[in-house]
Amino acid sequence: MLNQDDIKLFALNASRDYGERLARHLGMALSRHEEREFEDGEHKSRPLENVRGRDVYVVQSLYSDTHCTVNDKLCRLLFFLGAVKDACAARVTAVIPYLCYARKDRKTQTRDPVTTRYVAAMFEAVGVDHVVTMDVHNLAAFHNAFRCTTDHLEAGRLFVNHLAPQLGDRGVVVVSPDAGGIKRAERFRRFLSEKLNRPVTSAFMEKHRGAGAVSGEALIGDVQDRNAIILDDLIGTGTTLGRAVAACHAHGASEIHAAASHGLFVGGAQEVIDDDRLAQLVITDTVPPFRLNPQVVHDKLAVVDAAGLFASAIDCMHSGGSVTSLMEG
Repeated sequence: MLNQDDIKLFALNASRDYGERLARHLGMALSRHEEREFEDGEHKSRPLENVRGRDVYVVQSLYSDTHCTVNDKLCRLLFFLGAVKDACAARVTAVIPYLCYARKDRKTQTRDPVTTRYVAAMFEAVGVDHVVTMDVHNLAAFHNAFRCTTDHLEAGRLFVNHLAPQLGDRGVVVVSPDAGGIKRAERFRRFLSEKLNRPVTSAFMEKHRGAGAVSGEALIGDVQDRNAIILDDLIGTGTTLGRAVAACHAHGASEIHAAASHGLFVGGAQEVIDDDRLAQLVITDTVPPFRLNPQVVHDKLAVVDAAGLFASAIDCMHSGGSVTSLMEG
């Protein structure tokens, strides 16, 4: 159990439930804070406990929901982090289970913004010392955008522990839905092979994006008569997942599972997940699946707990341990 005289853990209201789960894993209570709304739409927040000289962690997952836009959540988090820093905390860490704007990490059209870098600059502007998040879209871009200390967690082992008991003796192939996810899929394949104590093969999809449309149907790798596991960092509209499911089915996969760290489920994602060719979809709890039909959530969707992994990372960071070693198991 961590000493609450040395460490303070806050969770803003929009991520209160997640913060409470994280705190339970750490064996501590959330620190008290205040958030006030003003009639003109402005707001303020402040810690209600002494943070001077403490190691402070602030939890907020940055996605839009029915109560709050992603931009409002980002603004609230930045203001609170600044207030904690101004209150003389020794170190301030932003704990962001889902990091917004991580997909816009490079210029794809003339005069495009590189929004990931601008978001990083805002965190640095309020004096954040450390940022920890999970499975960003492009890890190299994430590391390059932030000049403060960063730690990047991965859900791969969580998915391995959930899926391995269900795979039986049939061959298994891990499928990346695009070339950009090959490294992530390879790490997952290695972890799964170790867990199953037998070889696991790999495959990946061709993917091209232009003018808002996704194309490319080729599947490189053998999925015939195997359990195919499609691995991705997030599901937005589900278009990429739908293409991968169709390709795996067309090439003879015996059963198709999918795993994605963040389930945003916007646009036509519901129809993709309803597809009978997809046996199961596994996500983490970084974004609750509130946009999906509850029956689908009950029948086909599995949500694994990532709060425990964030808690282990906080314990590691506070005690001077290695988060990299934690990820390697």
